[in-house]
Amino acid sequence: MSAAGLTTLSTALKRLTAAKPVPGWVVAAIAVVLVATLGFLYYKTQATGLKQHNEVLTLLRELKKIDARWDVEMFRARGELRAVAVPGADYRTTVARIQQELAASASEIDSPVLRDGLPGLSNTLVQKADLIEKFKKANAATKQALGEVMRSEKEFPGLVRGAWQDFRDRERLVAAESAVVQVLSQAQRYYLSPTNAQRKNLELLIADVEASGSRLPPALKDGLARLEGHVQQLLGAMPVEQALFAKLAFLPAGPRVDSLTGAFSSELASQLESRELYRVYLLAFAGALLILIGYLVARLTVSYRLLNAANAALHDANEGLERRVGERTQELSDALQQLKESEMQLIQTEKMSSLGQMVAGVAHEINTPLAYVKNSVGVMRSKLPELTQLLYETTKLLALLRAGASDTNRLSQQFALTQDLIRQFREHRVLDELQELVKDGLHGIEQITDIVTNLRNFARLDRSRIATVNLNDGLNNTLLLAKHELKGHTINKRFTDLPGVTCSPSQINQVFLNLINNAAQSIEAGHGVISLTTRREGLDHVAVEIADNGKGIPPEVLPKIFDPFFTTKAVGKGTGLGLSIAYKIVEQHGGTLSVDSAVGVGTKFTVVLPLTPPTPAELAA
Repeated sequence: MSAAGLTTLSTALKRLTAAKPVPGWVVAAIAVVLVATLGFLYYKTQATGLKQHNEVLTLLRELKKIDARWDVEMFRARGELRAVAVPGADYRTTVARIQQELAASASEIDSPVLRDGLPGLSNTLVQKADLIEKFKKANAATKQALGEVMRSEKEFPGLVRGAWQDFRDRERLVAAESAVVQVLSQAQRYYLSPTNAQRKNLELLIADVEASGSRLPPALKDGLARLEGHVQQLLGAMPVEQALFAKLAFLPAGPRVDSLTGAFSSELASQLESRELYRVYLLAFAGALLILIGYLVARLTVSYRLLNAANAALHDANEGLERRVGERTQELSDALQQLKESEMQLIQTEKMSSLGQMVAGVAHEINTPLAYVKNSVGVMRSKLPELTQLLYETTKLLALLRAGASDTNRLSQQFALTQDLIRQFREHRVLDELQELVKDGLHGIEQITDIVTNLRNFARLDRSRIATVNLNDGLNNTLLLAKHELKGHTINKRFTDLPGVTCSPSQINQVFLNLINNAAQSIEAGHGVISLTTRREGLDHVAVEIADNGKGIPPEVLPKIFDPFFTTKAVGKGTGLGLSIAYKIVEQHGGTLSVDSAVGVGTKFTVVLPLTPPTPAELAA
């Protein structure tokens, strides 16, 4: 504000203090004008969008780095004779993200430079990204052809050595080998410097090799023919790569980024200079307002004392309120802890209920492998007398041999008896039979161990145990536990390769067991079909579908199936907590549980889980 403006404001304040009390509407109008003026000057001095400007400059620098990396990868791929073990990174996704962010920033900060320059830069970057991908493919094809050509460096000397003894014209063999060496050397030179002269030299050398091959042994002819084919592949692939290389070399992506960065920086500097000028105006206006505020402070001193007393009383009231809020919060925390413990007990009760339904089936599944073990041990026990007799007779024979018995008849009889027992063992294949019996017994024990392990893991109360597991394995283990319930039904498994999912395996297996048992129970009679399907759901989720061809769920019942204690089963046959707990478990893992059913057709439950569960704070949000 100018000096004249300050003088005018001071004169107006003197008149206001000396004059009679002004009406309230005049005071309100003056206050509105002052506030509006202050707000206008403040708005003009604010470096709005400065952070976004810096973000834009950072994004432009990142584009510059990506362009430089493209150039480095291109020249590196062009200068190396062998294929790179790890392919260059694909920055197209990053470039697309940066372009979107730049477009959004241009709209937010209202930058004409960005608005006019971004379309051309985006087209250039997209064009360069496409050319880079094409160049990588062309370079890979060229290097593959060159690699096939260079394999002749090891193959051809061996062919020459193989024909050295039988072929008399050895000078021709040496000449052919020398010609191949020249072709290999020229192929490398042509790759590093793909000029027309180098190409013609390579074509002449391979033509000479082809002409000399007609008077060589068949093996050498075939080797030369293969070499010629690989050279032709190199001659065909090299022009494509070179054309793409030339296009990329003259594509002005980097200069466009530099030009846009410079223009944007100049625009930002101009805006900052304008805001600095308005800061001077704001300081002058703020000084004038301070004079007015000093006058008002003197008038408000008495009111301040009254407000101070009121604030003290309010402070006391706030302390009492905070104390009561703290007590109430503690009560709510205790109630929440009790609810969590009750929830855990309900989940474990439902799990034990499911286990109780499977006890008979699990016992039957254990009896079958147990019969393997019992039968194998019984047969092995029946073979023990034969083994004992063989050991006894062999011991007697060894004792006679050590004693050097003079009774040759007795020694011959003992030897014949032992030999006869050994022959019977071999004919009856006793050892093979014992090995098979042991194998059957171990197989039965392993089956029992698997059943007991799966049962123990399912019933485990440790709900906080987190691990990365494959859901296909969890479904297979659940099918083994529910095998007795699924007898008479066909199980169709359509599993795909899934990545590991971080979850509580015990809880997720409980969800699978509940849904599979419900599917089996929904088939009232006859032979049913239960289908289990796993698949990827997007980039960071997996899905499990459990479908049946049972009676289906009526439309009026469908919205209630996830409600606690709601069940359509007879009294004593269901708690109504299974689906409610399953829904809660999936929700706690950051997933979803949905159902699709038609009466008379069947029901399909779909469980979708993230690969990594969210934190409790993210779930609450």
